[in-house]
Amino acid sequence: MNITVSPCEVRGTIEAPPSKSLMQRAIAAGLLAGGTTVIRNPSFCNDSMAAMRIAVELGAAVHRENDRITVVSGQVPSGPLTLNCSESGLALRMFAPVAALLSGSVTLTGEGSLTRRPLTMISEALVQLGVHVETSGGLLPVKLEGRLRSGRAFIDGSAGSQLITGLLMALPLTEGESRLDMANLTSKPYIGLTLGLLSDFGIRVENESYKSFIIPGNQSYMAHEYSVESDWSAAAFLLVAGATGGRVTVSNLNPDSIQADRAILQALNDAEAALEVELGSITAQVSGLNAFTFDATDAPDLFPPLAALAASSEGVSRIRGVGRLRHKESDRAEAIAEVLGALKIDVRFSGDEMIITGGQAQGAVVSSHNDHRIAMMAAVMATGATGAVTITGAESVAKSYPRFFDDLASLGAVIA
Repeated sequence: MNITVSPCEVRGTIEAPPSKSLMQRAIAAGLLAGGTTVIRNPSFCNDSMAAMRIAVELGAAVHRENDRITVVSGQVPSGPLTLNCSESGLALRMFAPVAALLSGSVTLTGEGSLTRRPLTMISEALVQLGVHVETSGGLLPVKLEGRLRSGRAFIDGSAGSQLITGLLMALPLTEGESRLDMANLTSKPYIGLTLGLLSDFGIRVENESYKSFIIPGNQSYMAHEYSVESDWSAAAFLLVAGATGGRVTVSNLNPDSIQADRAILQALNDAEAALEVELGSITAQVSGLNAFTFDATDAPDLFPPLAALAASSEGVSRIRGVGRLRHKESDRAEAIAEVLGALKIDVRFSGDEMIITGGQAQGAVVSSHNDHRIAMMAAVMATGATGAVTITGAESVAKSYPRFFDDLASLGAVIA
């Protein structure tokens, strides 16, 4: 699907969508809990739907309503299973340890970009905990055999936190105490989200300064009602749109959230954007933006909105953490550079930094690279461009924010 966004001013109030990251964790917790879990403010993006389907395959009943999802834990399935994670990296890495709690073999598959993401971290971790792992040359499909057991494992966290989330969710249900020792852990805020959700569901984990996690065994998840927090990663695009091309208020946001992408507020402040922070809402409006330096190592999903912000800021901005972008839905570093280059914004790399010289974007045809965040970045930049920007593969936004273009249009964006 191609979508064209023409230069325009964006102005108004929009409610932030629910966090797909917390939604998927809540679905997994509901699956593991005995009884009925009600998830309010649910996300219905593609990644969340993939998590729901996996929960059903693993024995839960999932009932969908407009304002809630009900997850009823059921009989543990027997026999070989195949779980399709679609394009969700979190679903793959989180549900792999959860599925390994079963005694039968489980094969995890995926689609699109997920089939090209390396599985080394999954293999190395699960093997230490008694699971036999077979991959296809280090890629999907991955076959798991042998039940996950308690024990001690060393995890290199430099590639991200998603598998660690899965281990933290699965190991409390094993028979003995487990210990995960970390090295080079990135994305600590995402682990913080997991630990917070586990606590909400009655699970105890001892966090030793994110260097080790002690996980008692024989625990039980407590089924209850859980409300999904709104998504700061989606809100970041809307706030940047306001800061670069109008005035946008994003409501239903928790300014004290521990989500990693709340750091967009710091970046906007560093760029000297005009911000109003109120209880439950954030407003960003156009002002003279200046170059900034920002370390996005622990919040790699912020790179696309940060790139859009840097492109509209006077001077040379530097964004650190490029190494975290190589195995996203696209090679996100190269995708950002290609889109910015097509829009005539200068971008280059130096070590682990992306260096962007601000200017005015030009009209062009750009590819989303089948990456939801690249499509949203291009759309935000298009509102302040000199001419219309056509985004090919714009349907990719459904992965995390299906209503993105509708919401942008409600703020006055000219979209065709």
